[in-house]
Amino acid sequence: MIRYFTLSNQWARSILVGVCLLALNVFVYGGQVSALNPLPTPNPKPGSYGLQATKTQAPPTQGATITTPGGGATSTSPVTVSGICPTGLLVQVYNNGVMVGAVMCAGGSFSLQVSLFSGTNELSAIVYDDLGQAGPVSNIVTITYNATNFTAFGTLITLTSSYGRRSAAAGDVLTWPLQLTGGTGPYAFSIDWGDGGKPELKSQALAGVVNISHTYKKAGIYTVNITVTDVNGVSAFLQLVAVASGQVDGTQEQPKEEVKTQVVEKPTIMWVPTAIGIALLIPSYWLGRRSQMVSIRHKMMRERDDVKPKK
Repeated sequence: MIRYFTLSNQWARSILVGVCLLALNVFVYGGQVSALNPLPTPNPKPGSYGLQATKTQAPPTQGATITTPGGGATSTSPVTVSGICPTGLLVQVYNNGVMVGAVMCAGGSFSLQVSLFSGTNELSAIVYDDLGQAGPVSNIVTITYNATNFTAFGTLITLTSSYGRRSAAAGDVLTWPLQLTGGTGPYAFSIDWGDGGKPELKSQALAGVVNISHTYKKAGIYTVNITVTDVNGVSAFLQLVAVASGQVDGTQEQPKEEVKTQVVEKPTIMWVPTAIGIALLIPSYWLGRRSQMVSIRHKMMRERDDVKPKK
C-alpha cells in the first residue's frame, strides 16, 4: 500500500515536471515567434491621419492638326475630318465652338465624320489626356454647307454632347446625355455601341436632352456611332468614345467588396526543445523512483531496529 501510493505520487510529480517544461517551452519560444511575426497594425493607426494621393501630370503640349477638309471649300454633310495628333490622346472636333464628335488618336492620326450646320462652319480640334486635361487648339478650317434642299422641311437636325468621352466600370451602366435640336419629331435613334452587338433603336418624341445608356461586359475603349432621323427623313450623326474600365466580362462575376480581416498568428511550438523535455521525463522518473525506494528502505530499517528487543 505504501509503495503504490509512493509510485503514484512519483508519476504525478513526473507528469507535473513534463507539463511545466512544455508550458515553459511554449511561453519562451512561442513568445519569440510572436515577436518575430507581430500582428498587423490596423491602417490607419489610431490617432493618425490618412492622406489620399492624386496622380498629376502636365497637360498635353502638342495639339492636333486638321488636314482634311481644306479651308474655304463647300461641302456636304456629314463631312470627314482627318488630321495628325499625338498617339493615345482623345481628339474632340468642334464646329462653331460646339463639340460634334470625338475619336481616339491611333498611329499619330485621326479621322471621323461630323455633321455640319447650314452656312459657315469653323472646324477645330482639341486633344485631351486621360485626366481630361486639354492640349492646344488646332488650326481652324472654315467650310461652307448650303442646305437649300432641306428648306422645305425647316431647320436641320443638330446632335451634340458636352462629353466626347464617358467611362464606367465594365458591368455597370454607362449613361450619356445628348442634346438634340432642330428637325421635326418624332425622332428615331440608331446607336451602335461598338461592342459587336446589334444597334440599339430608340425613339424620341421631342427635341431636347436625350439620355442614352449601355452596359459593357468587357473592359476596353469603344467607338460609339449615333444616327438620328426625324419624321421628314432629315438625319444627323455623332461619333463618341466610351471607356469600360476593369476586367469584368460575361463569364466572370462582378468584383465583390474586399473584406479586410485581421489574422492572429498562433505561436509556433519549437519541437526540438519539447522532445528534449519529454525525453528527460524518463530519467527524471527513474531517479525519483530510485530515490523514493532508498528512502523507503531506510525507513523500514529504522522501524525494524526500533522493534528489535534491546539486550
